Amino acid sequence: MKDVALDIPAVQRALRTDGLDGWLLYDFHGSNPIAGRLAGLTGGGHMTTRRWFYLIPAAGEPRGVVHAIERHNLDRLPGAKVVYAGRHQLEAALTQLLAGMSTVAMEYSADCAIPYLSRLDAGTAESIRRRGVTIRSSGDLVQQFEAAWDEDQLASHRLASEALYRIKDRAFAAVVQALKDGVTLTEFELQQQMVRWFDDERLETDSPPVVAIGGNAGDPHYLPSAIGSRPIVADEVLLLDLWGKQRDVPAVFADITWVGFTGRTVPSPVAEAFRAIVEARDAAVTLVEDAAGSGRDLRGWEIDQAARAVLIRAGYEDRILHRTGHSLGEQVHGNGVHLDDFETHDDRRVLPGAGFTIEPGLYFETFGVRTEINMYRSSHAALVTGPRQMEIIRLVE
Repeated sequence: MKDVALDIPAVQRALRTDGLDGWLLYDFHGSNPIAGRLAGLTGGGHMTTRRWFYLIPAAGEPRGVVHAIERHNLDRLPGAKVVYAGRHQLEAALTQLLAGMSTVAMEYSADCAIPYLSRLDAGTAESIRRRGVTIRSSGDLVQQFEAAWDEDQLASHRLASEALYRIKDRAFAAVVQALKDGVTLTEFELQQQMVRWFDDERLETDSPPVVAIGGNAGDPHYLPSAIGSRPIVADEVLLLDLWGKQRDVPAVFADITWVGFTGRTVPSPVAEAFRAIVEARDAAVTLVEDAAGSGRDLRGWEIDQAARAVLIRAGYEDRILHRTGHSLGEQVHGNGVHLDDFETHDDRRVLPGAGFTIEPGLYFETFGVRTEINMYRSSHAALVTGPRQMEIIRLVE
């Protein structure tokens, strides 16, 4: 994991810009990995079996609250620390910590709209509010100070992306050869070949890739297994979804999806659906590029709306099953902005340093199509970090 060194003056400038009195980090037993990373407590050598708080005020010195048996946990962070043992001491320390605070940011999302961010339990929220303090979401602060890629991470993403495209090409070539030779190749067997190629490329991942033929491609989260895996046969849609990152720290993920057809002539319904998702994807890309170039604030929900509008106009509204994209980080689903006004309403801004997927898909009983690319937002521009699939690959020699 990347060692996140908190830039306290930068955090305080962001707090003042957003009209916040402070950012209150809180964790109990690893319940808030975002706070743990920011405080430097996610590596080895730290026990977090007791509650701790760390307040960064918009002005002045930060301060913390730690338990007596874990009193050194926040030593790497500046500011005085109050040490407590019993619950009455904790109550008093928390009241003292929040003195003068009216509004604080925490890892909270109203109505749990952004589950990846929503780490604050209801009871602790009640305790904060009982002290007259309003809680606002730390979503954009997390993006700036925990989820933003640095230059090394962007470089690692590019290398991972290049490796994934090579694996994708090898997989499609293996299918072409198997069909030519009349050799039975199942989804699971191809997946396991791809897993070995991940090792060749020195990539790590949290799951083997998706290899889905025909109707299985109509399930966005289908994963083949050793039992019941379908053979890859002629004249079917074949969908590959693969994600991974370099084994070096602090690497971030790349995540791509490509679609092939195991025959010479792609059926019209498949070709038309694929054209629609390509248009939706490119509409989202253009919106991100234009906003970054002009410096306009752009929210995750806006990008999702732009992509889905294309699919709805094409008559596919009832074939949409998921949002347009998700944040990429050291986990494949990162803590930054998601492109979502479908499953949730993500109103976080697309800030410099953000990496994310754009992956509109359409799903049917006999096939599914998805095109997935990755984008990175710099301070003045946005870029697609790999090739875009423009038409379905015909998997025949």
